[in-house]
Amino acid sequence: MIVARSIIACARSVCFRTVGRNFGAVQRRKRLGQTTFGYAALLLIVQSTAFSQPSETAQKNWAERLFEKTSHDFGDVARGSNASYRFKIKNIYRDPVHILDVRTSCGCTAGKPSKDTFKALEEGFVEVTMDTKKFIRQKNSNLIITFDAPLRGEVTLPISAYIRTDVVLKPGGATFGVIPNGEKKQRKIAISYAGRDDWTIRGVRTRSKFITATVNETSRSAGRAEFELVVTLKENAPIGSLREQIFLETDDQDSPSVPVLVEATVEPDIVVTPKAIPVGSLRAGQMKTFNVVVRGKESFIVDRVESNASESAFQIRLPKKQAKLHILYLRVKAPERTGKLDEEFSIHIAGQRAPIKFRATGRVIGL
Repeated sequence: MIVARSIIACARSVCFRTVGRNFGAVQRRKRLGQTTFGYAALLLIVQSTAFSQPSETAQKNWAERLFEKTSHDFGDVARGSNASYRFKIKNIYRDPVHILDVRTSCGCTAGKPSKDTFKALEEGFVEVTMDTKKFIRQKNSNLIITFDAPLRGEVTLPISAYIRTDVVLKPGGATFGVIPNGEKKQRKIAISYAGRDDWTIRGVRTRSKFITATVNETSRSAGRAEFELVVTLKENAPIGSLREQIFLETDDQDSPSVPVLVEATVEPDIVVTPKAIPVGSLRAGQMKTFNVVVRGKESFIVDRVESNASESAFQIRLPKKQAKLHILYLRVKAPERTGKLDEEFSIHIAGQRAPIKFRATGRVIGL
């Protein structure tokens, strides 16, 4: 049973200290009890919601059960717009699920999974993108996902869209990329219309409290109109990935709304690089050292690093001064046992509530 322990390392000391073994008996029993309870709860969830292997009668549709939705209609979209959708996937089985291949039945669409292997209860998505630049009007396609574990299986997800020829977006959406936490950013999109003389955009509807948008008409001539859409991502947008749609509300009775995709990744004030350390294959007793870079916008102190390590395989050397950039030296010593190394570390920063996390994975292959 894994016992939660701390990497005891003073922020004022530069010496190596082993993953902590100096907890009192009361603390050890308390944490062991919490860990045992958490493991039992997880096991109960897996047993009640996951299957070791689909039955023969369910083999034809076992893979379909992984998906929250099994079809998607983009509706009416502007030409040139960023039309993409993520089919949510969750492994409800006890055995790992592996995606062998993702393909589409039409060149108008392309598909890509967030990852190809999902452990029990792991979640992710398969993203499908409609090409609205090369194709117009009604387009129908299928997203075909092939699995080879725990069984061979295939899922076909129908995709459809009507790509308008009268409304064109340039660029196709408000893509902010990676932006620092607490910063306000804007993106502008040019909207061109060709058709009715009096066609207009009445306003913009947003569903996120972190996004505002305004639209202004910039020119008009016979059967044509130009507009500028200004999308603002507020400074209080949460850390992490943001993916929302806003809607241009028009006076078109047949197709009153035009969706516009907004995407951003808000970076925290302090980030760790790399977030995943590939330790590789080690022989028992072999040692390796890795550099973990912690960078912030302002100077900060690394208070401590914690881990759930059950043995003294990992050691950390912490910096003793306040700075904008710290290098943590992670030393890995392979234990005597063979098998997988997989450890998550939590870096606690003085004055911040939430820790920053990174992971180290590898394998001990014996003597």
